[in-house]
Amino acid sequence: MKRNGLTAITETFESRPSEEREKYATLAHGAQFIEVKVDPDVGTVHVTRAIEVTASGKIMNPKASHSQEVGGVVWGIGMALQEATEIDHRYGRIMNPNLQHYHVPVNADILEIETIFVEEDDKIVNPLGVKGMGELGMVGIPAAIANAVFHATGKRIRDLPITPDKLL
Repeated sequence: MKRNGLTAITETFESRPSEEREKYATLAHGAQFIEVKVDPDVGTVHVTRAIEVTASGKIMNPKASHSQEVGGVVWGIGMALQEATEIDHRYGRIMNPNLQHYHVPVNADILEIETIFVEEDDKIVNPLGVKGMGELGMVGIPAAIANAVFHATGKRIRDLPITPDKLL
């Protein structure tokens, strides 16, 4: 740079979605498969196996993407089975405002999680073919758990979290 009298190297590139993109659905998508075991005497639910299949274009960093999907599955398990904000309706206060009283999954709650990526060569979405994963690994897990509980017990629970009092 000094030899050529330059103080900086800059490159500007402007990218706009193609008009062809408007004709297609270009978002990431996935499917979730859950296996649960329900104790019929106590009403506790344990997720014994979770499979998260995601199609989100070209996976640029498989290790980070896998970790993000596993985290999403754990987050979904917590949403489905444990997490609830308890409110004192007399005073309008949250009764569990910290992690001391707010239940989230721990390692003992998580058993087998498998993530599978269906890579797509989608040059319509963008030149690299990548799509955002965001919270995709979490959104279907609570519904898949509720469906697995329904298949195990015959009870359709539509109010999360699924707690023993709702099953007995």
